[in-house]
Amino acid sequence: MSDQLVDAPKSRKGLLAVVIVIVLALLAGGYFLFLRGSGDAIKIGVVGASDPYWKTFEEAAADDGIEVEIVDFSDYTQLNAALSNGELDLNQFQHLVFLADYNVSNDDNLTPIGATAIYPLALYSKQYTSAEDIPDGSRVIVPDDTSNQARGLKILQDAGLIELTDGGTIFSGISDVDTANSRVEVITAGADFTASSLDDVAAAIVNNDFVEDAGLDFDAALATDDPSDPVAAPYVNVFVARDEDKDNEDYLKLVEIYQDTKAVTDGVLEVSGGTAVLLTTPVDELAKLLSDTEKVVEENK
Repeated sequence: MSDQLVDAPKSRKGLLAVVIVIVLALLAGGYFLFLRGSGDAIKIGVVGASDPYWKTFEEAAADDGIEVEIVDFSDYTQLNAALSNGELDLNQFQHLVFLADYNVSNDDNLTPIGATAIYPLALYSKQYTSAEDIPDGSRVIVPDDTSNQARGLKILQDAGLIELTDGGTIFSGISDVDTANSRVEVITAGADFTASSLDDVAAAIVNNDFVEDAGLDFDAALATDDPSDPVAAPYVNVFVARDEDKDNEDYLKLVEIYQDTKAVTDGVLEVSGGTAVLLTTPVDELAKLLSDTEKVVEENK
């Protein structure tokens, strides 16, 4: 038997024929998908990369020829800057209110390219089983970032723990708490620290990302907002890209994979304790919601 698998071509036509055979063999072997994803991986910044559905998402993307690298962050405030300066290609951790506040505050134009879900924000306690049981004068923590702080304060007001002088808006702050007519003292902490502070306070607003990691039970929430309420629309979580990348076909395909892969969406629901409201809001609607919310931010700066 000859040591050569393919005889050396004796003409340019022969060489061309060999090349064609090799290419066809690669395609038949599934290498086309490899070639499509053989460049740098698309880096997506998230909070909670250990959630099992992200591994499922990576695998689903790979099946479609797109290599994805999930990059974990613990601090919400870092992800948009990392995207803006090119450390990330996309991020997926925030709702439109958070994004609007970032864009206005930083003169940036990061843009949503796809919806994922609305997650409820809730009040938890290790000492009490209802908001009514929390003693007057107790301390309660809310997240210190602008958008989640406002949302948390509205939950406390609806639970009868505080009153807000502005009635409660998407940009209410600690200064809007009517202390004379509130039952509790409100203090702030980073969103990643509110749950870990529960041993030292009566209750805390805990973002969905940190509930399970803190050993809390979603069903044990003392109070929560309603993610299915139309008023909650600006709180839809989104995939976000730099404005110049909003039409990138691979990025848009990743959104489609996330939304259409049942194993992924089932994983999202499981991690949220069944509380997430999955959404596929059209991108033009997301852009309109963001623009309207940015106008509100600008008016309140």
